[in-house]
Amino acid sequence: MGNQNATLPEDAYLDRDTFRETCLERDGGRCVICGEVAADVHHIIERRLFTDPGEEGGYFTANGASVCERHHIAAEQTRLSPEELRRAAGIEKVIVPAHLYEDGSEAGSRLGKWGDYLLADGFSRSPGELFSDPSVQRILREGGVLERYIAHLRYPRTYHVPFSLGVGPDDRVLADLSSFEGCRIVVSIKRDGENTSIYADGFIHARSPDGLAHPSQSRVRALAARVAYELPAGWRICGENLQAKHAILYHHLPAYFLLISVWNERNECLSWDQTIEWAALLDLPTVEVIYDGPFDETILHSLHRSTDATGDEIEGWVMRRTDGFAYRDFRANVAKFVRAGHVPTHALHWRRGPLVENELDPGV
Repeated sequence: MGNQNATLPEDAYLDRDTFRETCLERDGGRCVICGEVAADVHHIIERRLFTDPGEEGGYFTANGASVCERHHIAAEQTRLSPEELRRAAGIEKVIVPAHLYEDGSEAGSRLGKWGDYLLADGFSRSPGELFSDPSVQRILREGGVLERYIAHLRYPRTYHVPFSLGVGPDDRVLADLSSFEGCRIVVSIKRDGENTSIYADGFIHARSPDGLAHPSQSRVRALAARVAYELPAGWRICGENLQAKHAILYHHLPAYFLLISVWNERNECLSWDQTIEWAALLDLPTVEVIYDGPFDETILHSLHRSTDATGDEIEGWVMRRTDGFAYRDFRANVAKFVRAGHVPTHALHWRRGPLVENELDPGV
């Protein structure tokens, strides 16, 4: 084994064999935890989570740690955290799948082996994409860590369509729209609100289960008190909380909470037709559909607009396949278009200022 691999940067994408050789060479062929002869190279973040072009398999030296058999099992069972493995291997760069990277403040350091997120208490975990996989369930059960998982999940990142005009520096863009071809889709207006989940146990949160409460959630909390008991155990609904002004002030909202999706106890998103049925059952309006039909990219281009029928400014649109899908397949089923010039809401720090409420349409 030569020394040429030692000069490769930690974030260089490698083939499988070079990945293994480079990690073993860096670690001196020893387990980074105990110093015994290494039996394998462990993927710090599961290779199945790396699916974007140029990162398939997660073969980066910053994502590998040489381990003995005993500590390989401990790492798979997540009794050894990614942070512990990086520290032991002297890895400085955090590499995580592009679609699971949230923002510069976290830099993926709270992401677990199986795509789970460590919450702010340092103990609890929010289940990730692979949590329901039978093999992962077995591994976590054998490791005695299942009790750490809560029943509340982060809402997945929505990728932009390739022709979206408002792509920010931290946004992600689909390489193509092939996963939508031949499918029925619905396209709905994208408004500038806060994605919010409501659970059957009455719990609500914005993007992350450990997000901070805010006065702008008062109306959705009251809504949760009304509808949560009607949801089956383990189910949740997700929608746009539009109580507070972010970058756009609305004057003609159909409601302060617009239903986007319904998820069952298996972490599967129901079909759009089933979503409509649940919207009627819960007496909730859905996001406003502007197209329902077969996928046609030409039609998608024609949907670009800056205002809705009432004259209120809009952020863009969101497209989804009408079939149901699993949590881990979110990116193949949902995508968005953002208009040019839309100001990213995270840059406005709207949560730090006084609450300014949007307005309902006078006819509501």
